[in-house]
Order: sequence, then structure tokens, then C-alpha cells
Amino acid sequence: MSTNQNTVSQRILLIDSNVFFAKRLTDALSAQGFDVTHSTQPAYALTMLEWNAPTAILCATNLREMSVYDLPRILHSDAATTNIPVLAMGDGGEQALMEAFRAGCDDYIDRRRGPENIAAQVKTFLLSRQEGFRPTQMLESEQTVLEGSLSHLDLPGVVQMLAHSRQSGVLYINAEALDGTLFFHRGEVLHAEVGEVIGNDAVIKIIKSCNGLDRGVYKFVPGTLAATRTVFRTVTELMLEALREIDEERAANDGGYK
Repeated sequence: MSTNQNTVSQRILLIDSNVFFAKRLTDALSAQGFDVTHSTQPAYALTMLEWNAPTAILCATNLREMSVYDLPRILHSDAATTNIPVLAMGDGGEQALMEAFRAGCDDYIDRRRGPENIAAQVKTFLLSRQEGFRPTQMLESEQTVLEGSLSHLDLPGVVQMLAHSRQSGVLYINAEALDGTLFFHRGEVLHAEVGEVIGNDAVIKIIKSCNGLDRGVYKFVPGTLAATRTVFRTVTELMLEALREIDEERAANDGGYK
């Protein structure tokens, strides 16, 4: 009997206080070939890392004792655990994804999608980290492209996916009046343009313009490289900068400032 050793040997540490949901999710992850350890308490779960480090940690956002947003800081402070990815799992939308991203989580999963879809996303994430895995849509399309609607996957999620899987190519974004392009090389953005704006400012403008939009489309075409480099900051830095500006503008508007 043949097995997928790359998947079977992987262990997921699931931290969730909802025992019923955790049981269903454990079954779904097991069906994908993962070995699952479940804990309802993050503090206790962290004590297990020293003697049995998991491949990844899948942690709920609604825990009382300790937040999933505390985990990246704790794990990164120890060389033995710094490379363990943290996947936040919650009920929120784009703002929750942004909060997870700011905290240093490696991915955000909407638990409303159900156990089977969550398990499939965990598998895709780990494959992208370890094998440079291309999403199924990219492999099956005749033109080897990834395309979709921003109503199903927001722009930060698309950018994260391309960065994690170290893709090279160009991402086209069309949302309302915005037409932007991001050129990737092995997961790094080398060039960006939207209208007459290029470089770092273009990346920030694209992310800000797409924030909160549920209408728009994107298409990623692998293999297309930029003729020049105009982006000199990491994707993470630029996304965080865009989120900071969004928060500041929202705070100013809430305070009645122009």
C-alpha cells in the first residue's frame, strides 16, 4: 500500500477550546493524512513543543487564556521553535486576516468554511512551504494561470500565497477603477505599477485600494519577469505599511478629521 510520506509524517498541533468542532476538524485533517494533537489550552500546548515539535500550529483566535496572536512572538524567541508556522483560525473577515498578519502568523483560515475546507487549506499551505507547490488552479489551466475573484480570496491572501510558494510571474489586479500589476520573482515583488505610480508606493496603493472590496478580479501569469526592479522593500513590510496607513486614515475619519 502506497502512502504520501511527505504528508503522513507531518503533525498538526490544533489548539481550540471548542471540543466538538476540534473533533470534526481532527477527523478532516486525519483524512488528509496528518497526525493531529489537540489541546484546549495554548499554555499547556506550548510545553509540548520542546519534546515533540509539530510541523505547524493551527490555533483558534477566540481563546481566553492566550491569544493566537501571542504565539509568533513566543515561538520566534526560541531558535528551536522559530520555524514552526502558526496558522490562525477565526470567524472574522479581512480585518481578522490583517490582525493575524500583523502579529506574525503565517496564514489565516476562516473557520466558517468548515473542517474539510480548512484541512485542505492547511495541506496546500504546507505543500507551498516545503515543495514550492503551485495551487491546483495553476496546474490545471491551459495557460497555467491562477485567476479568481477578490470576493473569494482577498488580495493579501493572494499575495501571501504567491510569496509562500515562491512564484515568479506577474499578478494583474482589476478592482473598480484600479488596474495594477505586481511582478514576482521567487516570491519577492520586484516591480509594481498602478497608473503612473510605480515601485513601493504602487504596492501600498494597490493594497489600500483593494482593502474591503468584495468585487474585483485577479490573474497571475507565471514566468513573466520585470525588466527592471522598482520595489526594494519586502512584501511583509509593504503590506504592514499599507495596513498602518489604512488604520490611521480610519482613525482620523472616526475622529472627525479631514
